Amino acid sequence: MSPRRPRIKTATVTLRVDPEIKAAAERAAKHDRRSLTNLVEVLLVSHCKSLNLYPPPPPNKEPQ
Repeated sequence: MSPRRPRIKTATVTLRVDPEIKAAAERAAKHDRRSLTNLVEVLLVSHCKSLNLYPPPPPNKEPQ
């Protein structure tokens, strides 16, 4: 029996885009052999990293 990876909680994001943008994104995802969801996630992470917003900084620990 193979060990299972732990489940990671995810959040749902709903958005509306122009049908041409969606079609282009689907083609891009297919080109990259990704799902549309994964493509959107990769693009969001990349943008947030470029703005130094991701990963979030560790919480400040109070001095003891």
